[in-house]
Amino acid sequence: MRLVNLSLFIGTLFYSVSWAQFAAADMRASQQIIEETTIIGDRSAARALLGSGALVDAEQMRAEVVTDVNQALKTVPGIYILEEDGQGLRPNIGIRAATSPRSAKITLLEDGVMISPAPYSNPAAYYFPTALRMHALEVIKGAPLLRYGPQTTGGVLNIVSTPIPEARSGVVQWSAGQYGQMDLLANYGGRSGAYGFLIETAQRSGDGFKSIDSGGDTGYRIQDYLAKLTREDADSLLSLKVQVSKEISDETYLGLSDSDFDSKPNRRYGLSRPDVMDNHHKGFLLRYQRLLSEDINVTLTAYRNEFERDWFKLSGGGSLIAAANAGNAEARGILHGLVDRDGLTYKHNNRAYLSSGVEANFDWDLGSHQIDVGIRSHTDEMDRFQPQEVFNQVAGQLVYQKTKAPTGSNNRLERARAKSFWLLDSWQVNQALTVHGALRYEDVNSRRRQFADTDRDQLASERNNATNVWLPGLSFGYQLSDSLTLIGSAHRGFSPLGGGAKKAEKPETSINYETGLRYSNGYFAEAIWFYSDFENKSENCSNASPCSNGETSGSFTTGAAVIEGLELQVGHVFRTSDKVSIPVDASYTRTKARISKNNPTSGFNRGDSLAAVPENVFSLRAALQYGDTWRHGVVVKYIDEMCIAVGCNRSGGGFKATESLISADYVGRYQWRPKTELFFKLENVFDRQVIISRTPDGARPNKRRTASIGFSLQI
Repeated sequence: MRLVNLSLFIGTLFYSVSWAQFAAADMRASQQIIEETTIIGDRSAARALLGSGALVDAEQMRAEVVTDVNQALKTVPGIYILEEDGQGLRPNIGIRAATSPRSAKITLLEDGVMISPAPYSNPAAYYFPTALRMHALEVIKGAPLLRYGPQTTGGVLNIVSTPIPEARSGVVQWSAGQYGQMDLLANYGGRSGAYGFLIETAQRSGDGFKSIDSGGDTGYRIQDYLAKLTREDADSLLSLKVQVSKEISDETYLGLSDSDFDSKPNRRYGLSRPDVMDNHHKGFLLRYQRLLSEDINVTLTAYRNEFERDWFKLSGGGSLIAAANAGNAEARGILHGLVDRDGLTYKHNNRAYLSSGVEANFDWDLGSHQIDVGIRSHTDEMDRFQPQEVFNQVAGQLVYQKTKAPTGSNNRLERARAKSFWLLDSWQVNQALTVHGALRYEDVNSRRRQFADTDRDQLASERNNATNVWLPGLSFGYQLSDSLTLIGSAHRGFSPLGGGAKKAEKPETSINYETGLRYSNGYFAEAIWFYSDFENKSENCSNASPCSNGETSGSFTTGAAVIEGLELQVGHVFRTSDKVSIPVDASYTRTKARISKNNPTSGFNRGDSLAAVPENVFSLRAALQYGDTWRHGVVVKYIDEMCIAVGCNRSGGGFKATESLISADYVGRYQWRPKTELFFKLENVFDRQVIISRTPDGARPNKRRTASIGFSLQI
């Protein structure tokens, strides 16, 4: 992948007009222009949305010392987490009807810009921003999410990076813990006249909490660097963000058989010793905001993200796990290194991604109407060139045999071009009623080219797909009293097929509804019912998350389906004195996700459970706080078992379902000096480990009990 020519990249901003900025930020002409882009803003704004939303704000991120985005998002109702490595390196996040494998069905943003490696052609999020440098997490569900796209079914997750401080200042946060864990976050920035700047780094490393039979590393090393520069005057703001990161992690696709998990859940087979992920990411964002008049604001954005990764790992390990689970002694002997095996294939899952685009967004303040209109032109691609190395297992050791050049699907290019348009109108009908209308248009063209030779002179096959779709939505909020609000919305959902789609294939679409009550008067409480009706629910197939038919590439349509549920959340700060407070927040989600019509083509029947959707999810956050001096907090999380393939409720869970998990984390903080805070964190207090995932290739545990200590220093 060629390095970006930065001067050319910056130039595109002034020669292109396409989409940008967020309606939910509602940056009106009468307001001050701000540098960071958010889709909600603060907790009070999240509790006033015309639709459901949530915010994991900077205070929660700091108080709970978040280093794993999975654990933070488990406190948000309507979100489903399918863990993989126990350390949050490859999150699998689902929101309502958008199921979780590789976070491919949600719209994933950082500072308002799509951050998945290739959001249209290959949305699986093998890259995910480093949780340690996240300032806040914003989630929007319901019809208002039509502002963002391309995934418009379940929800939007926006990661907010560290904003530039008003005065020159910085933070150094350092911690060390068990299993060689070490985390460092350092930033410094400020403003001088019209200019503002921020530099930041996040450094993470660890030895891993698993052990390999034949020895070897199971750890990780992450280096992440970010820089921001802004220039601001009375009516405009120009901002530039550059981010570079690198990760090397000794992670594998190979899990365990159930019997081996029961005896030693943190074990790894010797076959996984060579497995390693090596990836690099570069991100560039240039944004220009201008107040054209007292009533009109325009935002222009250009962005480019480059991601390259080579995940070298065993191929076909899942078949050995399945055989061992079925009682095959030879397969178990191979996994244990006791039986020789020829022809073991280790693939360089070597892929390069590019995502770039330009956006334009206009906000008009017309009094009772707030109009938001925008367009975006976007291109993304994935280059897959994956040679394979062949080893023999001899007396428990791997002996190299040969390297095979990429053939078939391991040598291909996929690309998507998309044009998007949106129009939103927030209408204050009267003092009690607000109505929000949304209309989105997506025009997507994808292409896949597979080559017959390594020089790519001979084309083996080609496929393409063209999709265009209109996505309307309507939401409302009606204030029944000063403290009680009725909300509701309906919208059409859409999920692109990806770069491997064939000409006749149709994308996943759905009709989505929500309605509920929101109470806020000292106490906060919210109850929201949601319902999604799919004509053609589909799964994205990959080695990491095989489809229900066993395929590991392309997509698989499971047929008509319904996902419905109830989200509940309550919160209050109890005060026993002027200085002592007890903040408590709880959330609960109950979901039913079922095939709604018999499908002879897929073989699924009405009532079959969908994959990767737990029925019950619960979280409780509580703390005892004494002013700004000390804080003791605990977070309790529960997640039900879930199917890893459609229909496990009918065929019997067995090896097709995960196990339920309840866990607790504790964080204690103490203000030692005016600018120095000490903290102690204990994750998974009761050291409970279960089969939290079965994909890819076998049973996998959640993180074992882990203690860490650290400090945060204001500079």
